[in-house]
Amino acid sequence: MKRVMILLPTLNEEEGLAGVLPRLPRAQLAELGWEIEVLIVDGGSVDSTIQVANEHACDVLPQQGKGKGAAMRLGFLTFLRSECDALVMLDPDNTYHPEEIPKFLRHLEHADVVVGDRLRGDMDPDAMTRTNYFGNHILTWIAVALYGVPMNDLCSGYWAFTKQAIARLKLNSMRFEIEAEMYTSCAIEDLSIHHTPIRYSKRLGEAKLGSVKDGWNIFRKLLVRRIFTSPHQKRLGEGNLNIR
Repeated sequence: MKRVMILLPTLNEEEGLAGVLPRLPRAQLAELGWEIEVLIVDGGSVDSTIQVANEHACDVLPQQGKGKGAAMRLGFLTFLRSECDALVMLDPDNTYHPEEIPKFLRHLEHADVVVGDRLRGDMDPDAMTRTNYFGNHILTWIAVALYGVPMNDLCSGYWAFTKQAIARLKLNSMRFEIEAEMYTSCAIEDLSIHHTPIRYSKRLGEAKLGSVKDGWNIFRKLLVRRIFTSPHQKRLGEGNLNIR
């Protein structure tokens, strides 16, 4: 059996996590030859997030540093040190549907990276504000214009990677610009990216993404990585995450 790590970054996500974990398609994945390992990287939750994770027998890793980017990079390094063959990351806030994980893994057989496409998928009413909707389109267009590599949804939080792909990424993002930097690193490393339409729903709990400030940080990350193609650190596979 192959093993897939499901990476879930949390910060006070008790409601969303309690809805996502029971829906992980373990039986379907087993039929496809995959075992699941669930890793929660927690950024200091003060609600019942950790309790929910423990009730579902998840591995919980306290986050080093603050922000989603720091959480994801710590999770990636843990994945590289594990016996898992593939990684699927998604936000555990009810916006993404874990039932679609098998689709990601099937596409991963023919690509280095798979990205869930909300903008061409099935978006529930009120799942995304008008500002965020147009902002996502604009940032995605800018990314493709700068790097010349197709991308349908730059800020999607639903990705899958082979182990070889993760090992080649060069990342130093601390916050929500992490997905943009993942794209830039994939483009620079010439990794093959497959886009798959997904369903996107309204989040449960308090939103942590700020439209204007985080949008600007994403734009700045795209520009910085176009000029300086590598951050001041080695590839993830070489063991230097610079997560502090």
